[in-house]
Amino acid sequence: MSDRLSEIIADPPPGPPVHNGASEAKPVVSEAQGLRLLLALSVILFFAYICVAMALPVVSVHVVKGLGLSNGWGGLAAGMAFVSTIFSRAWAGGVSDRLGPKPAMARGLWFYLMGAVICILAGVLGAQPWLALAVLLLGRAIVGVGESYVSVSMVAWGIGLAGQHRAGRVMAFMGAAMYGALGAGAPLGLLLYHIGGFSAVMSFSALLPLIGLLAIIKMPGVAPHAATMRRSFLSMIGTIWKHGFVILAQGIGFAAIGAFFSLYFLAQGWQGAGLGLTAFGAGFVLVRVLFGHLPDRIGGLPVAMVSLGVEVIGQLLIWGGDMSGLALLGAFMTGLGCSMIYPSMGREVVALVSPQQRGMALGGFAAFQDLAYGLTGPVAGMLADRAGYGPIFLIGAIAAASGLGMVLWLRRGARIAVHGT
Repeated sequence: MSDRLSEIIADPPPGPPVHNGASEAKPVVSEAQGLRLLLALSVILFFAYICVAMALPVVSVHVVKGLGLSNGWGGLAAGMAFVSTIFSRAWAGGVSDRLGPKPAMARGLWFYLMGAVICILAGVLGAQPWLALAVLLLGRAIVGVGESYVSVSMVAWGIGLAGQHRAGRVMAFMGAAMYGALGAGAPLGLLLYHIGGFSAVMSFSALLPLIGLLAIIKMPGVAPHAATMRRSFLSMIGTIWKHGFVILAQGIGFAAIGAFFSLYFLAQGWQGAGLGLTAFGAGFVLVRVLFGHLPDRIGGLPVAMVSLGVEVIGQLLIWGGDMSGLALLGAFMTGLGCSMIYPSMGREVVALVSPQQRGMALGGFAAFQDLAYGLTGPVAGMLADRAGYGPIFLIGAIAAASGLGMVLWLRRGARIAVHGT
């Protein structure tokens, strides 16, 4: 395993991507140091992100089963964190660019902590469902702001340590930590929920950001880039929207699993309601570890094409499967498919901008995924109230297929730019 991890960080790509703007500074540490530091950052991210992962399947179950409200409200509560990230990504990316990724990371962990504490209060107010929901939505929104800071700053921090030419690998490495946390945190969250209730889940969630804050104190930071004329956020979106659409399309399948897979199993009377995100996370991490080098080696677009095709199959298995085993296989295949799409398309985005604009570009790019996560919950919840949970995953398959169409469009444009035909 150590050899494979070394390859993810140190295997030389065919050549650095070309971007518009100032040249990229050399990595601030050696390759060996970079491996150790990226491993450390990934471990920190893994444990910090469990606080997000534990809540994801629990929130909708708590709202529907605990507070007695509709699936639409359950979906909104699950998606609220992602809604708030849509509006805070540009802010978080700008802070990472101006102050450096390490201070931005610390801010994100504090937001995680504050959000978890507010959600504890929401659990205490369970006897007043609408008040509890309002407090819960506030807490989830604050967690979303923390997510903006943590995800953008971690990737920028890793690229600053390892170098831009390893951007795809850094994103793969960080993503493996996040989705590994999803796989571990989902069943843990449901277990704590059944043992001690919603407040118990949120209390445990509040401890993890504190551990993260202590862990990053002695980690070497990356200096912010010198101030330059910065593009507006809307201008940046105009540059990256096609790549963003791809991760928006792939994100719907994951959001459906996160918010409604457990409720789908409960409605069917199947065992293993908490294993959906575990199966997804297992597939996700497996591909990241085995194939995390591919976007830097063969390019992001070919990898994204195959990945989206696999995601389509996974979502169709959940939708059409008539037994728990097929649904879990579908969740696993969805994880296989989703795994490399973000680093594949993210590598293409990083190549389009200068280092001084990297945080903003990554923030805008990630906002498309946030949009998928934020909208899927409430919209799919309203659909579930009328047609059941199964059709949600058919929509996930259709969305992934539309993302595949966009990748084919981008690849055709790239060929025309190179060959003229």
